[in-house]
This record gives sequence, C-alpha cells and structure tokens, in this order.
Amino acid sequence: MDLKHLRYFVAVAETGHITRAAQRLGMQQPPLSQQIRALEESLGTTLFHRHPKGVTLTDSGQLLLEDSRRLLNEAEAVRERMRAVASGHAGVLAVGFTSSAASHAFTPQVLRACRQEYPDIALQIREDHAAGLTEAVAGGRLHCGFLRVPVDRPPGLRFETLLREPVLVALPVGHALLARKGRALSLAQLKGERFILVRQTGAPGLYAQLLALCEEQGFTPAVAHEVSRMMTALNLVAAGEGITVVPASMRGAHPDAIEYRPLSGARSLDAPLTLVYREAGLRGPLQSFVRLVREAAPRGSAR
Repeated sequence: MDLKHLRYFVAVAETGHITRAAQRLGMQQPPLSQQIRALEESLGTTLFHRHPKGVTLTDSGQLLLEDSRRLLNEAEAVRERMRAVASGHAGVLAVGFTSSAASHAFTPQVLRACRQEYPDIALQIREDHAAGLTEAVAGGRLHCGFLRVPVDRPPGLRFETLLREPVLVALPVGHALLARKGRALSLAQLKGERFILVRQTGAPGLYAQLLALCEEQGFTPAVAHEVSRMMTALNLVAAGEGITVVPASMRGAHPDAIEYRPLSGARSLDAPLTLVYREAGLRGPLQSFVRLVREAAPRGSAR
C-alpha cells in the first residue's frame, strides 16, 4: 500500500462511484477498479459494498478512510516543508563565528535580519577560532562562518570579504604611552612593549602582518603571551599583562581597564570581516542567508 492507492481509495469513497472517481483522477475506470481490488487484496479485507448505482464503504473502509485522509494530509504537509526548504525559506542553518567577528555590529545584525525575514529557518549558533570554523565548514558541520583573516583555504570553500575596519592598540589603563590623551601611537613607540598575540592556529593573518611591520621598523616584539582568542588577549591586557592589537569594533571590551588608541603608520594593517561557506552547498537556507549577507554588506565589499 502506498500513497497512490490511498488517493485512489479516498476519491472512490468521496464520490461513491468508481467512474466519477476515475474522472476526478484523470484516469480510466477499469485501471482504477483494478487498483482498488489490489488494495483490498493487500489489506485482506473488503473496503466497498458494490451495487448498480455505485459503492458504499464497509466498516473496514470507513476506518481506512479516516487514516487515509490523515496520512495524505501529513504527506502534503511534508511536501510543503520540503518545498520551503528547497526555496530557502525554511530549514536548519548552522552558523559559526569567532569572538572578534561577533564583536562587530554587522554579525548580530544579519543574524537578527535572518530571523525576521526567514522565521522558519532555525539558526544553530557556534563560536570557535578561525581555524576551527574553517574546518567545520569544510567538514559539513557548519553551513557558514564569520571570521576575520582566513587561516587556511581548503578547496571547495569560498571566502567573501564583507567589510574592513582599522585596528587599535589596546593598553591597560595607566600605561605610560597613554599620557598624551587621544593621540595615535606609532609602531616605533611600541618597541620594548610586552605583546599578547593570538596563536597562529587561531588567527595568523592580523598578527603575522603586525609582526612583519614591526620587523620593518627594526625590532622584534617581545611576546608575553600567546592565546587562542582575541577576547582572551583583551582579558590579559585588562589584567596588566601587556598590550595587543584588535579590530576597532572590539574597543568596548573592559572599558574601565583598557584604553584604545589608533595605530599610525600601519596602513596595510586592517581587520576584515569574512564570510566562509562551501560553494557546493549554496542552496536552500544557506543560499538565502548568503544573499541577505551580501545585500547588508557595505557597497564595494570584495567578493
């Protein structure tokens, strides 16, 4: 017994006549009669009393009619849900982000916009460092992720730069370099400072660029701590363990313990916000989300 047989059965039951049911179904009467008899044989019971003016349901037929209508309605609901998923209006979307990517207003804004525009898409949120997110997207455990500088570019993944922002030097309150209020700091002024940097497996791009610029200024930074996340680096700065460099959108962290200053003479040092996803998976909810993100990104963002 399959849904086709149930549709045939319901049509005959509702019309009370095999010929009229066949007309409704757009088929001939003899094949429909054969299908009804095949259904009865498979169930081991008679579903209709047959008489010259049509058919009426037996007790077994009456019971089957209730179940058939329910099953057909459920099957139609499943088809509707699958159509919604295929069109990108429903389903599950697993999104990851780094702590620094989440600190930019753009990330929560597009997640809220997704919930508003696609209420039937269930968002699953996960935080990790850039390497972990990239691996999860490549492995199919996440549909997409927001990160800063890609640490690896596995085949099949697409990285889209959504925006770029300047970086700031984060120093503990009371640091000697903060004596002149509001002034930008140069790299040369940071010589001899204890740096707190994110380990290369977590986010090498920004800090690799910083180290290279320091070398150009003639010094190698003294690294006091290597950590896996930018927020951890800021926690250590707040504790007076050293200084670090972070995207400007993170300047709100530890406002009573950290001061942030622009970094002058380092134009090549900035912090992008990047979306990563599998190109082969660009369909359904992911396709809708990527389209929403692109529309929300500032004009002129790189693709």
